[in-house]
This record gives sequence, C-alpha cells and structure tokens, in this order.
Amino acid sequence: MEKLLWVLSVQDNKEQGLTMQVLDALSLSFNTRLKWFAICVVSGIFSILGTGLLWLPGGIKLLEVFYTFGYTAALASTYFLMGPVKQLKKIFETTRLLPTIIMLLCLKGLAILFCILQFLSMTWYSLPYIPYARVAVVKYCFIICNKK
Repeated sequence: MEKLLWVLSVQDNKEQGLTMQVLDALSLSFNTRLKWFAICVVSGIFSILGTGLLWLPGGIKLLEVFYTFGYTAALASTYFLMGPVKQLKKIFETTRLLPTIIMLLCLKGLAILFCILQFLSMTWYSLPYIPYARVAVVKYCFIICNKK
C-alpha cells in the first residue's frame, strides 16, 4: 500500500509542474520561519562583539568580519518573518523610511558612531513588528530622561 501511495505521489509531482515544485520547496512553515528568525537575531550579537574587538591588535579586521556577519544576520532575520519580497516592499514605508535611510547611510563611515546608529535604527525599524513597542520605548526614554 505504501508503494502505491508513493507511486501516486510521484505521479502527482510530475503533473504539478516544475514551477509549483520549486515554490513548494522554497516555502517554509511558520515554525521554521520562527526558528531561523531567532537564529539570525542571536547571530546579530556578533555585530556587538565585533565592535568590542576593535581595540585588540588587528581589531579593525575583526570588526569588519564580525560586524558584517552580525549585522547581515540581524537584517536577514526580518526576511524570515514575512519573506524577502514583502519585506523589500515595506522597507520604504513612511514609518520605516527614516531608519532605512539611516541604516543605508551608516553602512560605511566612522566605525563606533555608525555602529551605534545602525543598531539603534535597526531596533527602531524592528519595533513595529511588536504591537505598541515604539510607544513603550518612547515612554521609557522620557521616564529615563526626566529622572536625570
């Protein structure tokens, strides 16, 4: 019976067409997307580690490698949430335009200052994925600023 089911499924795949087979192979389940999102976000810590390694001998090369890997992984994490095409369309929406411009301008330049600005802009860019996160962060910053 299993062989019959296998033969029928192979026959269905042949009739399905190459395009549909490729699209089925490229689609990810929700759990897989969440796992890869988490892996990429955790890998983004390498960008912070790279910034910390700047003061070691040969630190500029370590910064380049670790920061590039970490930041690319953190940026790629958002692709797993909604897919690369949809993400690229949303990158220039009005709520994300300023952090997108800052992120693109800061890819080269003063290492420490721009590393901090990129991290903050990526954080601000990612906050709309969590409901009311931007409001909470702004309120928290006002509380911190008013205590000083």
